[in-house]
Amino acid sequence: MPKFLVRANYKAEGLKGIMKDGGTARRSAVEQMAAGFGGRVEAFYFAFGDTDAFVIVDAPDNVTAAAVALAVNSSGAVTATTTPLLTPEEIDQATKKSVKYRAPGS
Repeated sequence: MPKFLVRANYKAEGLKGIMKDGGTARRSAVEQMAAGFGGRVEAFYFAFGDTDAFVIVDAPDNVTAAAVALAVNSSGAVTATTTPLLTPEEIDQATKKSVKYRAPGS
């Protein structure tokens, strides 16, 4: 199942919810969401700095991951950026594919 890194930044309303319910409740809510779309949460960490939370999620496919990103970002409580993650084996496969490319100006 494809993996995705989600970087989340909570807005004021989202932070109020975390202050009220706590971090474990937020992790549980994300785990329930993932189970609902046939995925799972591999890791969930809060942080401070330029990102409030890092989540690694298994999702069935890119379309599902995009649907999750749309739902999360449209909530208004959080801004999330989703990055597809590739395994070293997938990169091995990519190195064996031939791609014709012409650089700009060439």
